[in-house]
Amino acid sequence: MTNSRERGDAVDLIVDAVVDRSARGLAASVSRLTRSGGLLAGTRLPTVREVAKRLGVSPTTVSEAWQTLAQAGVLETRGRLGSFVLDRPRTDGRQRYRRVTAPGTFAVDLSTGTPDPELLPDTRAALARVGRRALTTSYLDDPVLPELAELLRRQWPFVPGGLTVVDGAMDGLDRIASQLVRLGDRVLLENPTFPTLVDLVELLGAEAVGLPLDDEGIVPAALAAALEDAPTALFLQPRAQNPLGVSMTARRAAELAALLEPTDVVIVEDDHAGDIARAPAVSLGAWLPERTVLVRSFSKSHGPDLRLAAVGGRAELVARAEARRLVGPGWSSRLLQAVLVELLTDDRAIAAVTSARDRYAERRSDLVRSLSDRGVATTGDDGINVWVDVRDERNASVALAAHGIGVAPGTPFCVAPLAGDHLRVTVSSLREPSPGLADALAAAALGQSRRSGPVGR
Repeated sequence: MTNSRERGDAVDLIVDAVVDRSARGLAASVSRLTRSGGLLAGTRLPTVREVAKRLGVSPTTVSEAWQTLAQAGVLETRGRLGSFVLDRPRTDGRQRYRRVTAPGTFAVDLSTGTPDPELLPDTRAALARVGRRALTTSYLDDPVLPELAELLRRQWPFVPGGLTVVDGAMDGLDRIASQLVRLGDRVLLENPTFPTLVDLVELLGAEAVGLPLDDEGIVPAALAAALEDAPTALFLQPRAQNPLGVSMTARRAAELAALLEPTDVVIVEDDHAGDIARAPAVSLGAWLPERTVLVRSFSKSHGPDLRLAAVGGRAELVARAEARRLVGPGWSSRLLQAVLVELLTDDRAIAAVTSARDRYAERRSDLVRSLSDRGVATTGDDGINVWVDVRDERNASVALAAHGIGVAPGTPFCVAPLAGDHLRVTVSSLREPSPGLADALAAAALGQSRRSGPVGR
């Protein structure tokens, strides 16, 4: 156990290292001390009151800093024994994401946010053609197939300074965020947003700041207010926003770009829906190309098992993420990249994705209309998810589970609390309209009892 002299040395180290005496500044200073070896693993940190007294700040400020460090896995609190520096960061992320997918087996599972396998393009012909080609001749080959790079650049909503391919959207977001975000940074997120993105920001030790949306995207006044606190980055979903189903308009993008232009904020866009979104590919990169990175996924449109997403935009940031990847996986399978090239250029595959987009839109429209007829409000008009207003999230989830229906609770999507409760319902598997399902969803949303029975699909 650390003795009192060692704790005194730790206080001196912390006091000498702190420049910014805010909770964020204190957390950042302690984090730097742990990385540099000034505070070794196992060191018992001084008490909150002791640090507060030496720095001349409130105990609340120090407590907030310690909480930030604990969330980032830099330290852990062991009750009355005190707080100790960890020897390595924790790896227990995805806490929010684990609360989204409904546990158990359901007759109708509307919690997953995944595409309908029957609407994905058939990959058999593409796999057969690619299987006859020799694609990788050296570990030193370009990480992106030249023909795929050419296709992506032609389709990109702005001219990307750098372009690479990674193993899915979250892999891309993780790699960019890891190069961009540091402990104590403020990061702007949509509120609500995809839970794993909130997990990622918190795992990096940053402060997640939620921005409300309307039917055109992030509310400009909210962004303007948040920019006064000097955030590092803004993460947003430009179309078919998960969970709201809102798509950013060109008019709103121009407004947001005008607010962001005089700042140093880096914009990271997650185009997770890709070609199954009905909205056009609007990007802030059209106004701020040197400050924008766009991550475009092909999982929902062309198949989750392709495990591919493209990352393009700010050259320096993309290059850093690509260089860091060289000491890990190196590149995404060029065989899978070649399959994607086939799917992006094959007339039948293109027609299949177009058909899927239309079918998803019909399924979403059918459910929204059915819920509206039953007095239940929803948000947005794009993508495979519907954000449903409910009187009580927990009671609604339990009531639906009793009918064999799994849904995602709204709370894990929220960066900050919203007015009212919500559920996220994924419509991709709803191949036929079901009045019974709509009745069950509406009854649960409105807090009404309903006799148990089959709901159909």
